[in-house]
Amino acid sequence: MNRRDMLKLSSLAAAAASAPAVAEAAATAANVSSQVPRWDYLEINLAGPTSGNPFLDVTLAATFHHQNRSITVAGFYDGDGSYKIRFLPDEPGVWTWTTNSNQAALDKKSGSFECVAPGEGNLGPVSVRDQFHFGYADGTPYVECGTTCYAWAFQAEETQKQTIQTLSNSPFNKIRMCLFPKWYQHNRKEPSMYPFPRDGEKNDYSTFNPAYFQHIDKLIVELRRIGVQADLILFHPYDKWGYQSMPADVDDRYLRYVIARFSAFRNVWWSLANEFDFMKDKTAKDWDRYARIVADSDAFDHLRSIHYGYHQYEYWRGWCSHAGVQDSRMERAAGWRADWQKPVVFDECKYEGNIASRWGNISGDAMTRRFWVAAAQGTYCGHGETFIHPEDILWWSHGGVLHGTSPAQIAFLRKLLEETIAVGPGQIGFTAINDDPVGARRLNDSVIFYYFDDHQPAESTFNLPEGKTYTAEYVDTLALTCTPLPGEYAGKADVKLPGKPWGSLWFRQKV
Repeated sequence: MNRRDMLKLSSLAAAAASAPAVAEAAATAANVSSQVPRWDYLEINLAGPTSGNPFLDVTLAATFHHQNRSITVAGFYDGDGSYKIRFLPDEPGVWTWTTNSNQAALDKKSGSFECVAPGEGNLGPVSVRDQFHFGYADGTPYVECGTTCYAWAFQAEETQKQTIQTLSNSPFNKIRMCLFPKWYQHNRKEPSMYPFPRDGEKNDYSTFNPAYFQHIDKLIVELRRIGVQADLILFHPYDKWGYQSMPADVDDRYLRYVIARFSAFRNVWWSLANEFDFMKDKTAKDWDRYARIVADSDAFDHLRSIHYGYHQYEYWRGWCSHAGVQDSRMERAAGWRADWQKPVVFDECKYEGNIASRWGNISGDAMTRRFWVAAAQGTYCGHGETFIHPEDILWWSHGGVLHGTSPAQIAFLRKLLEETIAVGPGQIGFTAINDDPVGARRLNDSVIFYYFDDHQPAESTFNLPEGKTYTAEYVDTLALTCTPLPGEYAGKADVKLPGKPWGSLWFRQKV
């Protein structure tokens, strides 16, 4: 990581165990010691005690002040006597900070920094925008276009680098990834490291393995570098090491540790679980408690959801920022959006591939169709790929390289949506039209599009908003072509069409 990516305010005197991260001068504008770009992260590194069990015995937090705001974040132990506090500044200007700890070496340390303009490519965190959509903190719309690589963090270094390279050349701007290693079909390898020290088959839950989480740090920063959101899956059932059935106090301590550690990264989302209802040792009260911990502990209010197997979660609950559904009934998207009154993302709707499992052997065209049906209802979709591989390296779990046809087709749709949102005022996303075929429109009717799915009309009639005139364009979603149609259209408009399935018709208001 370069200096801008990770600003370390470490004491240079290793022998001075109580030395603060920056000079202990009065925290005023005259004593600003460093600059941090807006929405980057500050890391305060303090030397502290190594005796006993620092993970259990030491408490550490810091309160950050800017004008009339105060934000308190928890610190964490990173091994070898190093205690860290990470902070995500969201407002320019001078910030001051003061620590609080039950250890004298870490208590009442203070300092200041100046939050300056963000660098190129730094758009800030993603949050909900216009109730049903997403946007970056700088105001740029975010068209969610996710993929899944559950266990890529636990593969060989070469595969991890390959994954980053593949993502950087793909349409995908979010990746679903597990924080715990995975044991499942096509996933039968021990990871090189474990989150807790292990003695044979027994975990020592009283401590964490800092090297394990330092590795996740690096991957999140790499994803940030290429503009990809890290949707971190906190729990999952595909486990042979005991992580799905840890004691309640360990679950809670783990959640607070990873939030303290990762929440200052602007590209983080929280997924409470993958297929939470398959984890039989956990109750509804457990999930409610986890949700409270995540929502209360994350001072930066990152996006939050949960993924289910058979029993759909109650996404109307307030802690969920959006619905991260697993379902292939794409036609229900607009109804769910209306019911839950929040963004709907089909995080899993089966995968392009050819493995034996039905959830992993749909065609690339079928994968692309799901993205279009979701988009036409003002919602979002997620991708995955599961092609049989001679070394059993499947993108859906391991990462590596993509082999399917859908990524290029999905890239085409994402480009269309982003170009449309960037033009003209109005809601940043689309709202479904109660019409047949499936259609969507911008809030101010500047752009309206229909997706014909498996229908193939050679002609059709469309009821356009009164008093407005439109041009029309036919989009072939598989051939990836856009063809302008002759003439202008208004009112009850009759349109001649190619008579092929999987087409889309776009009306754009004439200015």
